[in-house]
Amino acid sequence: MENKIIYLDNNATTRVHKEVVKIMLPYFEEYYANPSGMYTFAKNTHIEVEKARAQVASLLNAESIEICFTSCGSEGDNFAIRGIIEANPNKRHIITTRVEHPAVITTFRDFERKGYDVTYLDVDKDGNLDINELEKSIREDTAIVSIMWANNETGVIFDIASISDIVKSKGVILHVDAVQAAGKIPIDMSKNKIDLLTISGHKIHAPKGIGALYIRKGTMIRPVQTGGHHERGRRAGTENVPYIIGFGLACEMAKNNMVHDIAHVKLLRDSLENELVSKIKNTKINGGASERLPNTLNISFQYIEGEGILLMLDRYGICASTGSACSSGTLEPSPILRAMNVPFDFAHSSTRFSFSIYNTMEEVQYTAKKVIEIVDTLRHISPYTPKDFFDK
Repeated sequence: MENKIIYLDNNATTRVHKEVVKIMLPYFEEYYANPSGMYTFAKNTHIEVEKARAQVASLLNAESIEICFTSCGSEGDNFAIRGIIEANPNKRHIITTRVEHPAVITTFRDFERKGYDVTYLDVDKDGNLDINELEKSIREDTAIVSIMWANNETGVIFDIASISDIVKSKGVILHVDAVQAAGKIPIDMSKNKIDLLTISGHKIHAPKGIGALYIRKGTMIRPVQTGGHHERGRRAGTENVPYIIGFGLACEMAKNNMVHDIAHVKLLRDSLENELVSKIKNTKINGGASERLPNTLNISFQYIEGEGILLMLDRYGICASTGSACSSGTLEPSPILRAMNVPFDFAHSSTRFSFSIYNTMEEVQYTAKKVIEIVDTLRHISPYTPKDFFDK
């Protein structure tokens, strides 16, 4: 495995399917028409865009008319939150959780600075949301509740069915960030009450720069990006045709292969988790007691720093990520783990391994071996390791 890249950071982005690349290429040079054109050359492109829209909708068991293409998950989150708030100017209270992606958290903080009353819901030590706290927090002037389906760092899955029942029983709009969930677990929009749902292409082997916002029929939302009448007047801007085509195929492949893909990544995740826990003492699986995405492992090793682990993994060509922000110039652990009250000496070393269908058991075995060596090395040189730790 030496000199080979082992990519275990698939919650950050994924390798684009070869089939997706292949289907996109003709739309750069051969079928390059603007799909809004009135001539046949453009209408044929429009037909393919609508086919892709149907493929995206099918992944969610939604209707094509409910799919609005965006540039990414962050845009989708902003569109959902800002669009609903602007459509309800008299409602000045909004709700989210303390463990959301920055695209949501930062947007809520922006409205907080503008004078909005924001409720940030807590999670317990396992990363689960307190449903009773959510229900008590909803008010008559609540404009929107925005809660993720699955956490990008820990993989913890929220009980969206119960959440949607509570929010909609109060007559409030619910937005769900499903960027990490879509394509990894089944999502059926016909069986829930979610009003808005965000997904992103590059998390499911489509290119970076394409995503979608599901907008349930009848939901009143203001456009955030204005200009022409693209996307049925919901988002101005000429459609990114090649990426839309690729996104559609990636969604179709994710839907058709989901059962197999879930089993594959879960086997790899569980194998690495079991090997590390059995061979390294004083470890903690963050969110391990909760339902998690099948591909995600967030593990902490007491007494060492996550940044050191990543730097040493990189020497062996192993790509992972850390919940610590130390790589950004701070020594603060992940806000997600802080919200879960993970002890500092564990939170600071959190390391996330996230798998895709392109990973193999051979890669898992090699990674486990190197992680065991790295943790032992770092603990021997760490000033935080108790002197008698290795004698126990």
